[in-house]
Order: sequence, then structure tokens, then C-alpha cells
Amino acid sequence: MIETGEILQTMRMIQEENFDIRTITLGINLLDCSDPDAKKCASKVYDKICRTAKNLVRVGCEIETEFGIPIVNKRISVTPVSLICQADPKPIAIALDQAATEVGVNFLGGYSALMQKGATLADERLLASIPEVLSETHLLCASVNVASTRAGINMNAVREMGEIIKKTAMLTADTDGLGCAKLVVFANAVEDNPFMAGAFCGVGEPECAINVGVSGPGVVKVALEKVKGEPFDVIAETIKRTAFKLTRVGQMVAREASQRLRIPFGIVDLSLAPTPARGDSVAHILMEMGLEMAGAPGTTAALALLNDAVKKGGVMASNHVGGLSGAFIPVSEDIGMIEAASNGALTIEKLEAMTCVCSVGLDMIAIPGDTSAAAISGIIADEAAIGVINNKTTAVRVIPAVGKKAGDHVEFGGLLGFAPVMPVNTKGNEAFIARGGRIPAPLHSLKN
Repeated sequence: MIETGEILQTMRMIQEENFDIRTITLGINLLDCSDPDAKKCASKVYDKICRTAKNLVRVGCEIETEFGIPIVNKRISVTPVSLICQADPKPIAIALDQAATEVGVNFLGGYSALMQKGATLADERLLASIPEVLSETHLLCASVNVASTRAGINMNAVREMGEIIKKTAMLTADTDGLGCAKLVVFANAVEDNPFMAGAFCGVGEPECAINVGVSGPGVVKVALEKVKGEPFDVIAETIKRTAFKLTRVGQMVAREASQRLRIPFGIVDLSLAPTPARGDSVAHILMEMGLEMAGAPGTTAALALLNDAVKKGGVMASNHVGGLSGAFIPVSEDIGMIEAASNGALTIEKLEAMTCVCSVGLDMIAIPGDTSAAAISGIIADEAAIGVINNKTTAVRVIPAVGKKAGDHVEFGGLLGFAPVMPVNTKGNEAFIARGGRIPAPLHSLKN
């Protein structure tokens, strides 16, 4: 039970510090929908989602009203589509988007393929369809896992993803490449991630489950304002205590949703996921530690402390913390990151270094529209290497802004925000990417 004092603290966090439940995500297993006939498969998918998720939005809104806790998004994640698709995946994509619209959720994730060791025919069909699908659907999100610590890096998939991102950007050029904002490339993707664009319901998940993503960068920043000048031991303890409070609220919401929907509770993902609103920035937390701006010397160390303390506080508050828990650094979704990138204090190379110690990776970064597919593949390969060697989840979500160059700006709106177009190293890497094959798994993967 949450005590009165905790309730009062929660209300203050909501009213003054931009605390919110970022998402209630319903995971749905679609393996039983597989069918050799694409149209029959799509029909089964549509029916199951509409049947299982029919009350999700209503219950989310009820909890939001009754408890006074903002729930920003209601979402669905499904079994990676490549696992159920035996023919053309496009009818399934349309059915997924229509089902998401019908039940009223904000996004649906799971138009995904798991290709860390190689590709099936279904994987290849799904990859080929991604640009067209993301240009024609509205709520559907896609992801591809190209690497893992156990398997190494599938460089054939890395090469393909560079080309697919370019094609997707071209087909959605009228919205500054918005299709690419719904596409993420992973290494070590997790099976219970409630956050888009990378959410899918992994094969180890139950028939359905309720996962909740909690966010509160503003709460952490306000807490650190009270310990100005204190040593880092005090900073870490303050973040841990704050993360504990945030996770407790998330678990309460998750259990309440689980009971009302009669669907098992999965995990709480405690992620400091920012928004473009001032007062809700991970970059500003780093500045509160003493940095003039994100990207200054010491940024990676500050982010490492933040990420670790968030995880430690979260696991003390709930037995079921999972997903991507930690601190996110999506450029377009964080006003402090936007300002640092516009100022030149933050570069893609510095962001890459920061991804070694935070959750996920290079996220929501706008790059020049003329960036080559090989260069994009190289960025993916570098980020995958960080994930594989360090046995952590990493990802790349970059948006080639067609017709724009470094220094221009793109506008996505809503939680996706806006961003400066960041320069990319222009030295050639085509011969490297053309090799294909697989970069072997590191020695420490052999743990059996």
C-alpha cells in the first residue's frame, strides 16, 4: 500500500515537477494468428487485438482521472510480425494500424524482425516492406534487432537497414522523415520494452501482459537542486531515493490496470524519458550536477552516475522492474539536448560515447538528407558494437532530413519534438559496409 505521505509527494511531483506515467503498454501474443494466407492472418490479427485491447484506453483514462496521475500514452506491443508472417506482410501491417485506430491507442509496436544471427524469408519480406508501410500507416512502429552479445553483429542486416532508413526518409520527406522516427535498429533488444519505436511482445512473454513506463526527469532535477555543492555520494543517494518513489507510483498504476483489465502485470520500466517541455529534461539533470551544458567534459561520467542510481532505486521499489530502465537521451525529445546540439556542445560522436553508460542509444537524431546509406549503416554498426561488447541494449533511431543540411531544423510535433540537423562524418566507409557477413560474438558471450 502507498501511504498518505507518499501520495502527497506524488501530487507535488505531478503538479510542480512534470512527473507522469509515460505509457501503459499492453503486450499481446499473436503467434496463434499465423496463417499461410496473408489476408486471413491479417483478419485474425485485427480481431485478436480489438478483442484483447478493447478496454485498454478506457481503463487508462479511468485510472488517470481517479488517481490524478497523468498517463501520457496508451500503447500496444505485439509479437514480432516476421514470426507470424508466412506471406506478404503488408496486409498485416494495415490490420495492425487499423486495430490500433479502432481501440484508440497512441502507438502500436511490433512490426519487427529479429535478425541478429541471420535472416529468414519472412524477415527479408518484412524489411523490404518497411519504407512503404511506415509511409502509409499512422500508428505503427517498426524495429529490427541486428546484433546480440550471444550472436555477434549481422552486417548484412546492418547494410540493409542503412538503405531502408534512406528509403523511408525519402517516402516521408513531406513530414521531415517522420517515418524514420517510427523505426529503430537494436542490438540486444529486450522482450518487454513498453517504449516506442522499439516495443514488441517477445517470444518469452505470456499471452498478454500489462507493462508500465514511468518518467520523471523533472522530479530528479528538483531533488538535486536541494543538494547543491554536495559530493557525488549524496547525489547518487538522492537520485536513488527519488527513483524509488517514481517506481512505487508506476507499480501502483500497473497493478491497478492489471486488476481492472484482468490481464497479468508484467514490468515497470523506470526510464527518465524526457519531453521537449522545459523542466522535463535529462540534460538539465546533468547540468544540475555542475556541467554548463550537456556535452561538456564530464558528461559521460554524470550520465553513468544517473543511470546507475536510477536502476538501483527502481529495483528496490518493485520486484518486476524491466524493459529499458535507465536514462534516455533522445535529442529531439529533450529541450536541454536540443539546445546543446544547436550550440555545438553535443556531437554525434559525444552522444555515441554517452550511450556506453545510458539506456538504449543514439535516439531521435536528425542528420543531413544527403547522408549516404553506408554512413547510416556505419553508425548502426558502431552502436551495435557498443551493445555487443558491453552486453547491454543499444539502438539507433536517426532521421535523414531530406533537402536539409547541418544546422537546419526539423519539426515532428508532440512528444517527438524538434531537432537541429546534426553533422555526420563524411569520410567514406562503403568498402567496409559492403563486406557483409557477420562480426563474431565476443569471447565473454560463451557463458554456458
